[in-house]
Amino acid sequence: MRYLATVGVLALSAGVFEARAGGCEDAWYQRNAIYKQQGYCFRTPRAIRAFGNAGCTYDAVEDVPLSARQRAQVAELKAYEQSYGCPQ
Repeated sequence: MRYLATVGVLALSAGVFEARAGGCEDAWYQRNAIYKQQGYCFRTPRAIRAFGNAGCTYDAVEDVPLSARQRAQVAELKAYEQSYGCPQ
């Protein structure tokens, strides 16, 4: 599943379905994989360990150029994380 999230082939509903099946960790990973694809420079040790910062170009998450589909995926994954009390 993580490979699919990394290359961005998960559809919106499939991505959230997978997150529900895998829980908080997968939702976190899928959300951040979207940001990584678009060049976000991670700040937390957890995200840097998981994704690294090689080739990153955006320091502020709000500056990351996301498509409408990616924004919807991120919003849905964040909502999932909030509703299940996932750690940030």
